[in-house]
Amino acid sequence: MKVKFWGVRGSIASPGPNTVRYGGNTTCIEIRTDNNELIIIDAGTGIFPLSQTLLKELPVTANVLITHSHWDHIQGLPLFLPNFIAGNTLRLHGAFDLVSGKGIEQVMAVQLQYSYFPVREEEMKARIEYLTLAPEQSIRIGSATVTPYVMSHPVIDFGYRIEANGKSIFFTGDHEPPYNICAPDDAGFAQCQLEVEGRNDYLIRAMRGVDVLITDSSYTSAEYPAKKGWGHGTYQSSIAYAKKAGAKNLFCTHHEPSRSDDALEAAFAEALADHPHRDGDPVYRLAREGDCFEF
Repeated sequence: MKVKFWGVRGSIASPGPNTVRYGGNTTCIEIRTDNNELIIIDAGTGIFPLSQTLLKELPVTANVLITHSHWDHIQGLPLFLPNFIAGNTLRLHGAFDLVSGKGIEQVMAVQLQYSYFPVREEEMKARIEYLTLAPEQSIRIGSATVTPYVMSHPVIDFGYRIEANGKSIFFTGDHEPPYNICAPDDAGFAQCQLEVEGRNDYLIRAMRGVDVLITDSSYTSAEYPAKKGWGHGTYQSSIAYAKKAGAKNLFCTHHEPSRSDDALEAAFAEALADHPHRDGDPVYRLAREGDCFEF
């Protein structure tokens, strides 16, 4: 399998001289199975440069897995170039939204209105299909098995485990490790703690033994207390997940948009110093736009 990163920043695109090494586009990950089947996770601004490369291999069938509907994960969809060309197919997968009462089709319907974009969905030339997924209900995409898992974020958010030909990947999407919202002296503290531990066990099982684990690593441990409840993880939480799950490789992504490349490397180095590498530990990396990892 191959994994290529087309967008690794979180919240908002941040192009410029201070982010040129790791890239300024928001989340988009290209996955190719050994059979060259195309799976794309999230459609942040990084999906636009990806779509330019796809024009060399028309007709395209693109299966896009949306983790959740926040702007930085869907805002590139209107400019996914194969949508403008007849003969291509976009299959958009994602969760049912309990707030709106709508399926994954809403991420296109909301954006493709004349108020926000000059082309309506009805004017797109490609075939667009919608598949609303259910937690832990696996689907097949060619040779790959894709299983969504509910993560911890202020909106319904799917992490995806993708398995094909004995190889596996897990991407968390935006995710904050579950924590006990009760004070230790609250009557419900013990019950809440059991639920937190159950949620964490669920997540470790979802990630267990993957070749590649890609995680939301937005903050440092020092920054996190001020961001608690925002739905994002830290370098330390990502390393802990990778170790507990027995992942072979960890890629930290969803980089804080205000963090320069130099500051990003410094924060990551500090986290690694807190977790010296031991035999059997995963290989830890910062996700970098344009990098391709084959396994």
